[in-house]
Amino acid sequence: MPYDTALADRITDLLTARRLRFATKAMMGGLCFMVNDKMCLGVTQARLMVRLDPEVEAEALKRKGCKPMDFTGRPMKGYVFVHPEGYDAEADLLYWVGLALAFNPKAKASKKSKPAGK
Repeated sequence: MPYDTALADRITDLLTARRLRFATKAMMGGLCFMVNDKMCLGVTQARLMVRLDPEVEAEALKRKGCKPMDFTGRPMKGYVFVHPEGYDAEADLLYWVGLALAFNPKAKASKKSKPAGK
Protein backbone atom coordinates (compact mmCIF):
# COMPACT_ATOMS: atom_id res chain seq x y z
CA MET A 1 0.00 0.00 0.00
CA PRO A 2 1.40 3.42 -0.90
CA TYR A 3 1.68 6.05 1.80
CA ASP A 4 -1.29 8.19 2.84
CA THR A 5 -0.97 11.33 0.73
CA ALA A 6 -3.68 13.15 2.71
CA LEU A 7 -1.61 12.72 5.88
CA ALA A 8 1.51 13.89 4.03
CA ASP A 9 -0.40 16.98 2.89
CA ARG A 10 -1.53 17.71 6.46
CA ILE A 11 2.07 17.52 7.69
CA THR A 12 3.24 19.73 4.83
CA ASP A 13 0.60 22.31 5.74
CA LEU A 14 1.61 22.30 9.42
CA LEU A 15 5.33 22.67 8.67
CA THR A 16 4.65 25.39 6.10
CA ALA A 17 2.42 27.28 8.55
CA ARG A 18 5.34 27.31 11.01
CA ARG A 19 7.53 28.74 8.24
CA LEU A 20 10.00 25.93 8.60
CA ARG A 21 12.39 24.89 5.90
CA PHE A 22 11.97 21.21 5.23
CA ALA A 23 12.50 18.70 2.49
CA THR A 24 10.70 15.51 1.64
CA LYS A 25 12.45 12.32 0.68
CA ALA A 26 11.09 9.01 -0.55
CA MET A 27 12.25 6.52 2.06
CA MET A 28 11.26 3.11 3.42
CA GLY A 29 8.30 2.83 1.06
CA GLY A 30 6.92 6.13 2.30
CA LEU A 31 7.69 9.80 2.57
CA CYS A 32 10.11 11.30 5.07
CA PHE A 33 10.11 14.92 6.21
CA MET A 34 13.59 16.27 6.82
CA VAL A 35 14.04 19.34 9.04
CA ASN A 36 17.56 20.76 9.38
CA ASP A 37 18.76 17.83 7.23
CA LYS A 38 17.53 15.38 9.89
CA MET A 39 14.72 12.85 9.72
CA CYS A 40 11.85 14.36 11.70
CA LEU A 41 8.53 12.86 10.60
CA GLY A 42 7.36 10.39 8.04
CA VAL A 43 4.39 8.64 6.51
CA THR A 44 4.42 4.92 5.74
CA GLN A 45 1.14 3.43 4.58
CA ALA A 46 -1.41 5.05 6.95
CA ARG A 47 1.07 5.38 9.82
CA LEU A 48 2.73 8.53 11.04
CA MET A 49 6.39 8.05 11.95
CA VAL A 50 7.66 10.39 14.65
CA ARG A 51 11.27 10.88 15.71
CA LEU A 52 11.19 11.95 19.33
CA ASP A 53 13.35 12.34 22.38
CA PRO A 54 13.99 8.86 23.80
CA GLU A 55 13.38 10.38 27.26
CA VAL A 56 9.69 11.02 26.40
CA GLU A 57 9.16 7.86 24.36
CA ALA A 58 7.67 5.79 27.21
CA GLU A 59 5.09 8.50 27.90
CA ALA A 60 4.30 8.89 24.19
CA LEU A 61 3.67 5.15 23.87
CA LYS A 62 0.77 5.51 26.32
CA ARG A 63 -1.18 7.65 23.82
CA LYS A 64 -3.82 6.07 21.62
CA GLY A 65 -2.54 4.58 18.38
CA CYS A 66 1.14 4.88 19.31
CA LYS A 67 3.38 1.83 18.88
CA PRO A 68 7.14 1.26 18.85
CA MET A 69 8.69 1.54 15.40
CA ASP A 70 10.10 -1.85 14.51
CA PHE A 71 11.08 -2.20 10.87
CA THR A 72 13.63 -4.87 11.65
CA GLY A 73 11.66 -6.83 14.25
CA ARG A 74 13.11 -4.90 17.16
CA PRO A 75 12.04 -1.41 18.22
CA MET A 76 14.14 1.57 17.22
CA LYS A 77 14.76 3.84 20.19
CA GLY A 78 13.53 7.40 19.63
CA TYR A 79 11.07 6.50 16.87
CA VAL A 80 7.38 5.58 17.08
CA PHE A 81 4.56 4.81 14.69
CA VAL A 82 1.20 6.43 15.26
CA HIS A 83 -1.84 4.78 13.69
CA PRO A 84 -4.77 6.86 12.39
CA GLU A 85 -6.75 6.82 15.64
CA GLY A 86 -3.82 8.64 17.22
CA TYR A 87 -3.52 11.48 14.69
CA ASP A 88 -6.91 11.86 12.98
CA ALA A 89 -7.89 14.77 15.25
CA GLU A 90 -6.02 17.95 14.38
CA ALA A 91 -4.99 18.48 18.02
CA ASP A 92 -3.43 15.01 18.08
CA LEU A 93 -1.48 15.59 14.87
CA LEU A 94 -0.28 18.95 16.25
CA TYR A 95 0.94 17.14 19.37
CA TRP A 96 3.02 14.65 17.36
CA VAL A 97 4.46 17.28 15.02
CA GLY A 98 5.34 19.43 18.04
CA LEU A 99 7.04 16.51 19.76
CA ALA A 100 9.14 15.77 16.67
CA LEU A 101 10.08 19.42 16.17
CA ALA A 102 11.02 19.82 19.85
CA PHE A 103 13.52 16.98 19.53
CA ASN A 104 14.89 17.99 16.13
CA PRO A 105 17.54 20.45 17.41
CA LYS A 106 18.97 17.71 19.66
CA ALA A 107 18.73 14.91 17.08
CA LYS A 108 21.87 13.77 15.33
CA ALA A 109 21.99 14.01 11.57
CA SER A 110 22.74 10.79 9.74
CA LYS A 111 26.17 10.50 8.23
CA LYS A 112 26.21 11.45 4.58
CA SER A 113 27.33 8.62 2.36
CA LYS A 114 30.32 9.27 0.17
CA PRO A 115 29.86 8.96 -3.57
CA ALA A 116 31.30 5.75 -5.04
CA GLY A 117 34.94 6.01 -5.99
CA LYS A 118 35.88 8.75 -3.53
